[in-house]
Amino acid sequence: MSAQSRHAPAASPRGASANGAAPKSTTRTQPNDNQGAAAMPAAASLDELLLTRIACSGGATRAQLTRDVGPMFSNRLSPGEWRAALDEALMRLEPSVHTHRGRMRVNDRGAATVAKLLGEKDAPARAWSEQRDIWLIAKALGVDAKKPTMRKALTRADGLQALIVQQGFGLAMRQALSTSKLRSALALVALGQAFGDNVRSGLKSKKGSLSAKAGRVLAGQLLQYPRELSTDGRLIAALAAEQAGAARPETEMLRLALLRNLAGTAAREEGAGQPGTSANNGAAQPPRRTAPIDISADTPQRPGLAQFSAGVLNAARGHAEGWPGNRKAFISRVWSAIRSSHPEWGLSEIEFKDMLAGAHKAGQLVLAGADLKNKQNIKDLEESAILYKNTVWHFVRVED
Repeated sequence: MSAQSRHAPAASPRGASANGAAPKSTTRTQPNDNQGAAAMPAAASLDELLLTRIACSGGATRAQLTRDVGPMFSNRLSPGEWRAALDEALMRLEPSVHTHRGRMRVNDRGAATVAKLLGEKDAPARAWSEQRDIWLIAKALGVDAKKPTMRKALTRADGLQALIVQQGFGLAMRQALSTSKLRSALALVALGQAFGDNVRSGLKSKKGSLSAKAGRVLAGQLLQYPRELSTDGRLIAALAAEQAGAARPETEMLRLALLRNLAGTAAREEGAGQPGTSANNGAAQPPRRTAPIDISADTPQRPGLAQFSAGVLNAARGHAEGWPGNRKAFISRVWSAIRSSHPEWGLSEIEFKDMLAGAHKAGQLVLAGADLKNKQNIKDLEESAILYKNTVWHFVRVED
């Protein structure tokens, strides 16, 4: 994820979005200070990401690689392309792993590759959640996960959002800034873009020269669609989603977008994920050699939008509550039903919610929010919540 500059206060989000939208053109900005500036975009190839998963505690099976690494490429590769790419990669990785009864583990060569990728001396067998959410995210952001304060920041929603914004606007990356400090820094960035560095330098030397509201108004001009947000937290969350290319500022969506950026940068450099094109000049390439594809029950069969929507509505009918004409089902309960009735889809909860929001926007189904919150259902409300812009959805509407 690269730092950016805008010629006017209105900003453009960087990178491809989490749902595969085309990137908007951006230019690079200069860091706001000269120390600890944001790093250049990081990249990790498919082979490296697979080895990083295999190096985790307990190793990995092919089905686990599909489940855990597949979402990083699902915005660019169809299920068939993903299976072919995985087969090719596993053949290339044979010298770096050893396999016993279908479970792969890294050998010394594979461990060295993982250690180099993550900037460590060796490759500890961590849990995949830690490897992914801290070490790979740190790689994507160009920060040092060996620092305890940085690891702690990456586990917090506000810390992750701050680091994404700091990198996106070329601010210092020594630590995750608080929302108030980051808002003030972003206000100066907006002023610098609008009026030049002289104005920014003059205000920077006058401590407390901008009120919190004025700072939010200025920083809000850096959004793709400039607007004023009511709190610093909402401002930073909105900017983080745009900078990461995520549809929403939820932590899992931000992480997924960062991981897709991490994988996508390498793919653009190597020409991966673009069948029939060259990374340099778009010339046709020779057909790829692929291993025979064994489509088993462990291989996810991703549904199309119409198939997904029909499955969701069918599951929602069994969990809907209310009176005729106003029946609704909690999204969390629909997710539980989908997970049981359609395991072949291989969806994670965050992917399910992302597809659900897409189906709503496409008019395939209708989502609704909770007008009145019942304390008895607070757990269902929290688990069901899907945040989209200024709206929170909790239910799937059911047509009678």
